Amino acid sequence: MTDADQLRLLAVHAHPDDESSKGAATMAKYVAEGARVMVATCTGGERGSVLNPALDKPEVWERLPQIRTEEMARAREILGVEQEFLGFVDSGLPEGDPLPPLPEGCFALVPLEEAAAPLVALIRRFRPHVVTTYDERGGYPHPDHIKTHEISVHAFEAAGDPDRYPELGEPWQPSKLYYHMSFTLPRTRALHEAVLASGGESPYAEWLENWDPENDISHRVTTKVPCAEYFDVRDAALIAHATQIDPTGRWFAVPMDLQQRVWPTEDYELARSLVDAPVPEDDLFAGIRSEVTVR
Repeated sequence: MTDADQLRLLAVHAHPDDESSKGAATMAKYVAEGARVMVATCTGGERGSVLNPALDKPEVWERLPQIRTEEMARAREILGVEQEFLGFVDSGLPEGDPLPPLPEGCFALVPLEEAAAPLVALIRRFRPHVVTTYDERGGYPHPDHIKTHEISVHAFEAAGDPDRYPELGEPWQPSKLYYHMSFTLPRTRALHEAVLASGGESPYAEWLENWDPENDISHRVTTKVPCAEYFDVRDAALIAHATQIDPTGRWFAVPMDLQQRVWPTEDYELARSLVDAPVPEDDLFAGIRSEVTVR
């Protein structure tokens, strides 16, 4: 298969494990169909926590940066994707009132032009047709997620311009940019109601009680990718990030068959498009397949 024959997707994420909790089934689906999928991981997750109580041990904390790299390698293999670290340092999630300053040298504090450069270089080298990332709020307000959004938009617009970053390779313009829409109100409510109807206890009750309708962006979904048959691959990749995921926790509280039946898609917002692709869509490569064929 020549490079010109193959669809290519680049997923830009902040930390190791983000790729497995956002869009993982979509990526596994496209890999199975013959596309090349690359994950760009902005940071090493160095300032993350150990969120699995079974691994909350001194020896794990001492090796956490190395362990997270090892976990990423396992998840990458499960998903069948390619993956590169962009080399920035985790900013951590500031807590307190007032919030403390971010650590010097962290990803969130790197100037935008500089922070986007490795991503521009990767886009020009990998030449993706589609890029996925977070919305302007980062999906949730972690400084690294917001920065990931900023560099993704910047790089999407700069990579095809020969006058910008001329030292970083031949220009390449991706055709489409998407934002993950993982936890919309309709999806959360549908799963919640289905769990209750089956006699189970919903992990989403508190979320729904505290949902702020004024900040809800569920209406921005444009694209629903059917990928239910890859939900088990998604979960296996997520579990590979063992320090970050409690296998008995909320992520796995809804039975798989119920998830597949009630909400069999992963959802996105089409934020930029340079091709004719009317919405709503069910394919991130809609409008592109006519020019590139997966064989």
